[in-house]
Order: sequence, then structure tokens, then C-alpha cells
Amino acid sequence: MARSVSVVGGGVIGLSIAWRAARNGWSVKLYDPSIGSGASWVAGGMLAPLSEGWPGEESVLELGSTSLDRWPEFGKELEAGAGVDLFTSESSLTVALDGADAEDLRTIAEWVGAQGRDLQILNRAEVRALEPMLGRGVRLGLLAVDELAVDNRLLLQALQRCAVDAGVELIGEAVRSLDGLDTDQIVVTAGIASPALWPGLPVRPVKGEILRLRARPGVTPAPGRTIRGSVHGRPAYLVPRADGIVVGATQYESGNDTQVTVAGVRDLIADAEALMPAIGEYELRETSAGLRPMTPDNLPLIGRVSDRVVVATGHGRNGILLTPVTADATVALLEGSALVEAKAADPERFEKVAR
Repeated sequence: MARSVSVVGGGVIGLSIAWRAARNGWSVKLYDPSIGSGASWVAGGMLAPLSEGWPGEESVLELGSTSLDRWPEFGKELEAGAGVDLFTSESSLTVALDGADAEDLRTIAEWVGAQGRDLQILNRAEVRALEPMLGRGVRLGLLAVDELAVDNRLLLQALQRCAVDAGVELIGEAVRSLDGLDTDQIVVTAGIASPALWPGLPVRPVKGEILRLRARPGVTPAPGRTIRGSVHGRPAYLVPRADGIVVGATQYESGNDTQVTVAGVRDLIADAEALMPAIGEYELRETSAGLRPMTPDNLPLIGRVSDRVVVATGHGRNGILLTPVTADATVALLEGSALVEAKAADPERFEKVAR
């Protein structure tokens, strides 16, 4: 007898769970009125848990690095199934523009190294030799040779293609209540809408704006890897794409507002120019904003909340990074087991998430 599951939410998390569950023999229905939109569509696609590590955040680093380890195989399966090239960068370089940031990079390198992961400190000359288009104000670099980046929009297309090929039924409808779903199991992967489906989930929207730049003839080449840095205390990144660069990202606690602001675009461009002065040569192709589903401790919610309902939500800025481990952990839960590497994401750590 076929086991059945409804997946509510069609971003990268929902699509990956639906694909993996169908591949494991489940009869899967995925519900979303606009599949492949939302935060997944706006994302930069960085897979950078190591260079974003910080002392005291061991659980965040462990979950992120576990998922990073799964990404090469996960991505190759999708590339083979959908006939696309997903990966846009095979390393990341975080740069410091002042002494305080340089000290932070040394702290990260030492702490991540103590957790068994390798990051390399580069001096100014080594950074310039690696990425000559970066600004002369760079003092220090932190190279993560294992950190990848993917084209998030191609990823969404690939996941949808592979899910359908595996037998997933895509239903372009919104789910207002879980009571109307008739499958054996339900997985809630609805991002910021998840608390409306399961009250008590500590997920809130955090707005992020992003720019997409397209190369023009004769422009300074884009970096060969993801570039990250802090400019006036604001995190900034440049992620290469086949046709240009993605620049991100602002972060605001602003409810459900998804309007792109003049101030947001101004700051993104100014910060990008501090990292790569020639970026002004590029075409400003697109400005967009999305709502990241954040939790209080920056870890997602992956676990059972009832005998029938599993949640996989609250991934914040790391939805793309955490896609493989979330899919594996959720399918394991559906099948009556647990992925030990995802233990820190159990929603029971928050008392108000009732079973």
C-alpha cells in the first residue's frame, strides 16, 4: 500500500523534500499557489557555513557544514536529472576592509579550524593575486576552498523537473488549513506562512533586498568565486553568475513589506563598489526583495510536531545551503527514524511548539 504525504510549500525546501520522498516510494502532493517563488527565488545561492561561523554557534556550523558536505552529490543528481549546470562558484573569499574586520577573520579561522574545518588567511598581496578586481582597501582575506555557490533559479527549475519526473503531483493552490488534507503525512515547508498552518512556530519574516547585475561588453570580469565582506558594519556579498553578479543583501525587520527601497539599493551599490570598484560598469538588471523565515536562534525547525505533521521551515538566510540536509532529515522522519546531524533543529527546543 502506497504511503502518501502532502508537502505544503513549493520553495527549495518543499520541492527537495517532495522529490526525495517520491524517489523513496511515497505518493506525494505538493501544494503552492506560486511554486518556486518567495525567498527561494530572491536568494543569492551562497553555500558558506564555514566563513560565516562564529564562536558559540557550534550547532549552526555543524548543521551547515553537514549540508555543505552533501551538496556535491545532491547537485550532481539534479544536474543529471534536469540537464543544467547549477554551480557558479567553487570557493569563497571573505575580505576585511579595516583592522577590526581583519581581527574578526582571524577569530573565525582559528575557531573553525578548531572544529576540524580548514580556512586560509591571505594577506593583502595574496588577495590581490587571487582576485585583482577587488578594491585596494582590502587588508586581509579568508579563503574557504570548499564553499560553493549555486544559481538559485536554476536550482528551483531543476528541483521542479526532478520532482515531477519522480511522480510528484504539483497542485497550484494555497492551503489554509491542514485539516483538509487527506494524506497519511503532512510536511509544512511554507516559510513565513508556516505559523498560520501550525500556530506557535517561532518564525518571523525578515526582509532582504538583492541586486542582479549583468555583464556588458568590455567590463571588468566578475570575481571567480563568491566575495564577502563587511562595509560600514553591513554584510555584503558578490556571487558570480554565468551572465554577471548577484549583489546582496540588506536585512530589515519590517513585517511583510517586500518593496525595494532607494536606500536599500543605494547601500548595496555603495557596499559592492567598496569590494569591487569596477562594479559600476555592469548593467543593473533587476532589484528584488524577499522575506526570509527566521527563528530566534538562527537554526531551522526540522521535526515532528504531531503524529501526522512534520515541519521543515525557518531556514532564514540559509535555505539554499540547508536544502540537502533538510530533505534527508525530513524523509527520515517520515519513515520513522531521525537524522542525528539535524538534532539541533528539533522544534521541541521551543516550549510553545505543541505536539
